[in-house]
Amino acid sequence: MKLGGGQALSSDVVAEVQGAGVIAAPRCSEPWAAHPSRRVLVVAPQPFYEDRGTPIAVRHVLEGLSQLGYSVDLLTYPVGTDLEVPGLRLIRTANPFRFKNVPVGLSLKKILLDAPLTVELVSRLRSGAYSCVHAVEEAAFPAVLLGRLYRLPVIYDMQSSLPEQLVTGVGFPTTPIRHLLNRMEAWLLTRADFVVSSAGLAARVRRIAPSARVREWHYPSAMVPAGEADADRLRQRLGIPPGVPVVLYGGTFESYQGLPELIAAIPAVRARVPDATFVLVGADRANGLVSHAAAESLIECGALRMVDRQPRAEMAAYLALADVLVSPRAYGGNLPLKIFDYLAAGRPIVATDIPTHRTVLAEDRAVLVPPRTDALARGILAVLGDPVLGRRLAAAARRYAETHFGWSRFVDSVEALYGEVERHANVAGC
Repeated sequence: MKLGGGQALSSDVVAEVQGAGVIAAPRCSEPWAAHPSRRVLVVAPQPFYEDRGTPIAVRHVLEGLSQLGYSVDLLTYPVGTDLEVPGLRLIRTANPFRFKNVPVGLSLKKILLDAPLTVELVSRLRSGAYSCVHAVEEAAFPAVLLGRLYRLPVIYDMQSSLPEQLVTGVGFPTTPIRHLLNRMEAWLLTRADFVVSSAGLAARVRRIAPSARVREWHYPSAMVPAGEADADRLRQRLGIPPGVPVVLYGGTFESYQGLPELIAAIPAVRARVPDATFVLVGADRANGLVSHAAAESLIECGALRMVDRQPRAEMAAYLALADVLVSPRAYGGNLPLKIFDYLAAGRPIVATDIPTHRTVLAEDRAVLVPPRTDALARGILAVLGDPVLGRRLAAAARRYAETHFGWSRFVDSVEALYGEVERHANVAGC
């Protein structure tokens, strides 16, 4: 099925995702457009689909709803690649400015695209017989207001804390602005019918809005595992000799990810392991690049590889290449999606010891260190210098992922959420 204005995924990619168990037969026997009670409007103010955090999370939800037999209208930006998912209708807003991309975080492009998205949301609710609205990030503000008008339950999909994102990412300097942002978040959390947050944010929700109905997403790793031959080919392509230990980071290059501290740790690691090579995957001029005085010299001497953002299907080979997977994140309440993939990859993990990482990581399946350059270096050296430790951590991480973050378990969580929404709607008479 090809819907919307972008290009459909190739049949090879669709087959690969199906082979990973992401798209499966629906659990119910109803036809896709069978009943209004199984028709959902998802509003995602992101470029969809792109291989990056929130769009990946939204894709998981859409495929979970599809497997459960829901019919879904996805209202989203006019930027991205179309997906073929049973029961999904893609509705893109107008693109009067002819934008080709939208960066991560707040931007003028995002503000300009949110306006027609809100207008289309009103139109959809006027004409559509939806059972509920599933609104992602800032789309929840108009959705909550309109939900009350049209007597529809609203799920606020809280991928990040908007005040935290704006204060730390954009750098709003004044206390009054920060106070206003916190008040706006509190208003939203107390008025949404349901809140489902990224792992690590539920505690914040309960602190701000104790009466909120809140759940946390624990996303699956849906990548097709890479074989040893794939990792060897990638090693050759990157010019990394056989046997050279690889320390790998995969994700955005935004400031909160802690990459300057990781880069600063490279000389200390190389002093003990001279051939250790660091590979940072995710460089994107539209979404942030690392600025570090030593990076250029480290690249020139072969200690560091900066790799552009890769399609999600390619990341399995990068993870398989690694001797150590690292997440130097400095701050942020929402758990980065890469941690779920790290765990499933079966490679030893070194991560900063912050509450966000602690939601799924512990000492038995990762080396947790303070968010400082010297601590990151010590953590990486601990794994590189002790192969037995590395194998133990890697095996424990994979077991934990298999037990807690499988696709079936994620679909069960979607089913539980929507079952609660349906019961609430029946009681409330929505």
